[in-house]
Amino acid sequence: MSRIFWDTNLFVYLFEGRSLETEQVRALRRRMLERGDELLTSALTLGELLVKPVEAGHEELAHRYERAIAEAATVLPFDLRVAPRFAEIRRDRSIRPPDAIQLACAAAAGANLFITNDKRLRRKQVRGIDFIQSLAEAAI
Repeated sequence: MSRIFWDTNLFVYLFEGRSLETEQVRALRRRMLERGDELLTSALTLGELLVKPVEAGHEELAHRYERAIAEAATVLPFDLRVAPRFAEIRRDRSIRPPDAIQLACAAAAGANLFITNDKRLRRKQVRGIDFIQSLAEAAI
């Protein structure tokens, strides 16, 4: 069993269901379930996902997103334990603060794999995360 952290963009592909990436994410999730992998994400992911439904006044859609995330993933907090990891990661100024929050949450949880579609992150090395890969690399 691996602990696999999904960046927000994977959930966007899954929930919107309108792209080639959607099928890649679905296939990845099926393989994770077959292997018994644990899906991780952060509270920031949920917050980012809720922006459009809240903005549009789609309260039921926002609640569906909340339920789907809570049922499928372990949602990690950005808290006092994670803050020092964030500071360590932000020493690399090429990593934006929201990305550093995601990486810090994953690192503090001991993620084996961090999957994103942000190509700027895939070559980064973060203590506490074994591998950072793009969706295309992870979906092989």
